[in-house]
Amino acid sequence: MASRSYGACVLCRRAAAVKLTCRGMSAAANPQMQVDFLKGVPHRKHPGVTNLKTLRLPEELQIAAQSIIHRAQVSRLAERAHKLTNYLWSRKRAVEDRTLRQTAASLEKELWEKAMRKVGDIDEQLLEDRIRKKVFKELKRTTYHWSPMKYDEEMGVVYMAARLAGGYAAVRRVLNEIKKRDPSFAPQTLLDFGSGLGTVAWVSQAYWGDSLKEMVCVDSSGPMNILAERLLKGDDERAEPHFKHVYFRQFLPLSPKVQFDLVTAAFTLSELPNVKDREEAVFTLWRKTSSYLVLVENGTKEGHQMLMEARDTLLKKQEKIVHDSRPASVFAPCSHEFMCPKLVNDPVTPCNFLQQYHPLHSPGHHERQTEKFSYLIMSRTKAADAETDGMDWGRLIAPVLRRTRHVHCHMCYPDGQLQHKVVTAKKHSRDVYRCARSADWGDRMPIIQKPEEDVHSDSE
Repeated sequence: MASRSYGACVLCRRAAAVKLTCRGMSAAANPQMQVDFLKGVPHRKHPGVTNLKTLRLPEELQIAAQSIIHRAQVSRLAERAHKLTNYLWSRKRAVEDRTLRQTAASLEKELWEKAMRKVGDIDEQLLEDRIRKKVFKELKRTTYHWSPMKYDEEMGVVYMAARLAGGYAAVRRVLNEIKKRDPSFAPQTLLDFGSGLGTVAWVSQAYWGDSLKEMVCVDSSGPMNILAERLLKGDDERAEPHFKHVYFRQFLPLSPKVQFDLVTAAFTLSELPNVKDREEAVFTLWRKTSSYLVLVENGTKEGHQMLMEARDTLLKKQEKIVHDSRPASVFAPCSHEFMCPKLVNDPVTPCNFLQQYHPLHSPGHHERQTEKFSYLIMSRTKAADAETDGMDWGRLIAPVLRRTRHVHCHMCYPDGQLQHKVVTAKKHSRDVYRCARSADWGDRMPIIQKPEEDVHSDSE
């Protein structure tokens, strides 16, 4: 028995040695296995993770908002808040005058051709009047009628009930990208354009409260500024604000040379009536940016396209006034500066992301809602992330599909292509595979493509 036991142990040791040798050969064959991108953290917390757990409003903000709602006694508040949410989500950009004129000319030409095919005498003046009326009627029926949002005190409360929690969740998720990927960033000044309820200030205080010395919140609506200040003071005019150095304005600072470390505009571009106004606003905000410019919009086709307009403006167009010559570079969510492949390959589906949160009306319950948003972060510097170690990381642009021993990942790659990757431990290493199983929509993934690997392009 002793001899058998000794022989068995020898065989076990030899088998283990062979297994280790095979693992070593596999690692040598796949260089990706040797890259220590985890830096000692668990796979579920790998450096590419940007998603957050279900978010709650800060307790002080929650209490203040509920107090304001209770005092306001707005009739049918829940119904009006739901209606406003749907309206804002379905909102489109205003039709440009040039597009409207082209449509009118095309329609007029079509009607004239139909009329000329008819036999008989034609009173051209009468026919011209009829065609013009038909064109006007058809344009009125089919053209989207954009109008600016106007907020008085009561409408501000409705907006708060509808959008405070969701807007806060989106902004917190977006600014978390900077907080995590650039941990040395310690902004001293903040400019929030279209500040609304002041959610950017609350998020920024949570992330960089130790360094921030000035937060300028600009909103053209006086009642909205008053409401944001009430939230900051806990709905008590005599109380000190929960955090200081916040200044509410109705207009941007006049001096073009004044810059801020962090400049934001959340759900604001959609409030500007045309391409020209949006372009001018983006250039103005960029001139005031010394480090990061952050733009957030609804995760709709319209919201995504407005952000891509802004991206192209900063990357491809030359601004007339230049005080800071450092060029713009894309920090997130894109891993490249090519044309957005979503617009090229699948113009119907926007590039958007999700963040779960607890709504305003249920602070002590388990109800969850999901905010769908699109965003763009532009940077003055193009420093590489410390976490990437020179690796090219892609962005997950859809839910991860986890299957037995493999994971389906739809990603946007640094070469500007959309790809469907099937990740396995054998092809991509155990670490990458486990990270993929833990990752989610919006996270970045360190997947290095092997030349012999079969890759499915999402454009196919």
